Parts: sequence; C-alpha cells; structure tokens
Amino acid sequence: MGSIIITIIGWIIFGLIIGFIARALVPGKDNIGLLATIGLGILGSVVGGVIGSLITSPHQLSFKSPIGWIGSIVVAIILLVVYNKITGRKRVRH
Repeated sequence: MGSIIITIIGWIIFGLIIGFIARALVPGKDNIGLLATIGLGILGSVVGGVIGSLITSPHQLSFKSPIGWIGSIVVAIILLVVYNKITGRKRVRH
C-alpha cells in the first residue's frame, strides 16, 4: 500500500513540474489552476510516454529519461495550446 501512495505522489509531483514547464514555455497568461496544471502535466506525461515507447523500447522510459521528459513537455504544451483554443481562456500578459 505504501508503494502505491509513493507512486501516486510521484506522478502528482512530476505532473506539476511538467505542467509548470509547459505553462512557462507557452507565451501569455494561462488561466488554469494548480489542479489543472497537475492534470495537464500528468496527461502530457502519459501521452508523451506512449509516443516515446513507440519510438524507443518501453523499458527505457522513466522519470530519469531525457526522452520521457522532452516528450512529456512537448505533449503538455500541445494540450495547453489546444485547451486555450477550445476554452478561449488565453489572455495576453501585460
């Protein structure tokens, strides 16, 4: 049970980091909260991991893998841009 909780906390922290990086790289102000940022990062990581596993062998992807980090960030950026287009929530920073 303890390892499951550690895994969940790891995914939340990883999602938060990836979400914040994606938000920092997309110009303008993003009107999404902390939970949405975590969700964006986790979803970006999962989708990026699936795409990465198609390119490399699945056992090579991990939190330590540069390909996993880059793929997660790229997918999170794409998801953030799509989210902003759909919701119209993107505003220009002043």
